[in-house]
Amino acid sequence: MEDKPGQLIRVLEPISKLGGNIIGIIHQRGKKTPLNRVPVEITLSIDSKKVQELMEKLNQFLVRSFDEIRLLESANLILIGHIIHTDLSDTVTKIDSSDAECVELIVSMPKLSGKSTAMLTIAAKNDDALEKAIDRLKDICRTKNIEVIEPIYEEFV
Repeated sequence: MEDKPGQLIRVLEPISKLGGNIIGIIHQRGKKTPLNRVPVEITLSIDSKKVQELMEKLNQFLVRSFDEIRLLESANLILIGHIIHTDLSDTVTKIDSSDAECVELIVSMPKLSGKSTAMLTIAAKNDDALEKAIDRLKDICRTKNIEVIEPIYEEFV
């Protein structure tokens, strides 16, 4: 979530209002992502009939997993080139799989016909799946003439 006052309570309020029981919270403020976000893990129990409503209320936050430990590893990469004009949807679709997926994308387009830049976050179930997803991204970008700057791992931030 964003690193600004009140964000954690904004996540906890819908859980409380729907009768969820917080079992644990891991708030890693010292491990910010390159986008200045704070990783937060919330373990909770809630009536299964209320899960869909809760997920809808939390859609403004990046939810990497639900009801399982699924996407444990992540990497941030920088893309430079005609990202939008080379079918961004196609690029993301080709990266996503059952083991890894694009979980965040921030794009900057300074000029209409100029190159754009993007920070792409890929999350995966393990290191091997993450490496394969990054290799897929590099192959895709090579064919689209998009430069990929090697993974920016969060521990270096």
